[in-house]
Amino acid sequence: MCRTYNKIGSLTTLKLHLEENNIHDFKSLKEVIDFQKTFTILRQQVISHHENLIEEEKNILNIDLPNLDTAIETQRQVSVEILTNEIDKLKQQLNVSTNNTSTNFFHKLAIGLEHWNYKRKIKRKENNFEIVVKMSVNKLVEDYQVKSNRYQFITSDFNEAVRLSAQYSLSELERKKGTIDELNSFIYGALGEQKVVKTLETLSDDYFLINDFAVSFSPAIYNRNENDYIKSVQIDHILVGPSGIFLIETKNWSEKSLGNLSLRSPVEQIKRTSFALFYLLNNEMSNYHLSLDRHHWGEKKIPIKNLIVLTNTKPKEEFQYVKILTVNELLSYVKYFKPIFSYNETKTIADMILRINE
Repeated sequence: MCRTYNKIGSLTTLKLHLEENNIHDFKSLKEVIDFQKTFTILRQQVISHHENLIEEEKNILNIDLPNLDTAIETQRQVSVEILTNEIDKLKQQLNVSTNNTSTNFFHKLAIGLEHWNYKRKIKRKENNFEIVVKMSVNKLVEDYQVKSNRYQFITSDFNEAVRLSAQYSLSELERKKGTIDELNSFIYGALGEQKVVKTLETLSDDYFLINDFAVSFSPAIYNRNENDYIKSVQIDHILVGPSGIFLIETKNWSEKSLGNLSLRSPVEQIKRTSFALFYLLNNEMSNYHLSLDRHHWGEKKIPIKNLIVLTNTKPKEEFQYVKILTVNELLSYVKYFKPIFSYNETKTIADMILRINE
């Protein structure tokens, strides 16, 4: 089986965008696509879930309200009893104090003050009787009122209660859908690249597949033929095999996209990458040197073949320096070329490209 390195570029970009938007639900491209396909069902599931929650809340309130009503009445009776006993006790103490007589002036003065104090306490408790009773049940009454209002709202406008309950969950679901829809180009790109990778992975272990190859140049390298200064290049896949190097750019384009003038030409893109890789492999000034088996005629050339692989349809036209293929044509094209490198030489080339990619 073909040895594979690096994650698919579109998939990496897709994951990065999702994380930047605080979306961490999906572990695979399939899960993202399934989410898009089943969004309407998921939305209805959220609504149904909150309908059940509101119905359950209504049933609980239906039990809570009578219980609270009983608790309020019980607490009121307890408070009345406690206050009544306290007042009766004070009155008894006043009667006992009234029966105390004395001829001593200071003793009579003390008894008078005691009478006044008992009467003051009794009057204060009697005046505040209803207030104290009310305060003792105040928290229960407030709780009852809140639950009663909630129960009335649910029974009178069930759908609105469900809407408000589900509002955040639906908003979050729609935010995810909107974000993912904006990333459709990366999703389609990842789908196309996955097809190519799965196809190439069926090759023998004489082949090395490097996904999402990218390298920058400082200073830029100059392509005299195109009058182009190249600061960086990126390619979806580099396949290194016994017959040489295959640069592969994958496009999951529809027939309509093929004619879209606003889309960047993949031909120009792959030509720039091909020149940059040729420069790195053959420039004596570069830091990358290959030690391939020497032929008695001289140093071996490393063939670089430029491929654009389309997953749906391909244009009828042919292009210079680039071969246009469908996914179904890819394996037969790669296997068509005869091997010119040993396994060790192939691995040496792949290892060098991996070092460049780092």
